[in-house]
Amino acid sequence: MNTLSRSFAAAVAACLLSLTSAAPLAAQDFKVIVNSANPISDISAAALSKIFLKEAAAFPGGGSATPVDLGKSSPVRAAFSKRIIGRPVSAVDTYWQQQIFSGKDVPPAAKASDDDVIAFVKSTPGAVGYVSAAASTAGVKVVDVK
Repeated sequence: MNTLSRSFAAAVAACLLSLTSAAPLAAQDFKVIVNSANPISDISAAALSKIFLKEAAAFPGGGSATPVDLGKSSPVRAAFSKRIIGRPVSAVDTYWQQQIFSGKDVPPAAKASDDDVIAFVKSTPGAVGYVSAAASTAGVKVVDVK
């Protein structure tokens, strides 16, 4: 292997290493929260995605679910959308435009801040939302996403 090939291989390896080491950090970008009266302690990403796309109206095991989003420009929403729904915010927005146009459903309510999401979840039985990892979640329950 010549020097140029070794340098290229080292650069590719370094890039791949940085991507794999960043993956666990992305999981810490947000916390999923529910109303404190909700009995669940964890939820699968697939079930959460169905709730936020309104393909499911209840939590696994029962109890109605009312999702609440952060605003479209929120970096926390971008992380949630990518990790949980598996699509960028723009693709989720397109999905909702199609749902609205076909008369099927409307998107979840969107709140301007973590505090607004927390207040909504705190006051709404069955509510589920997400906030930044640094947000204080007093009065609501943080659930693990499997």
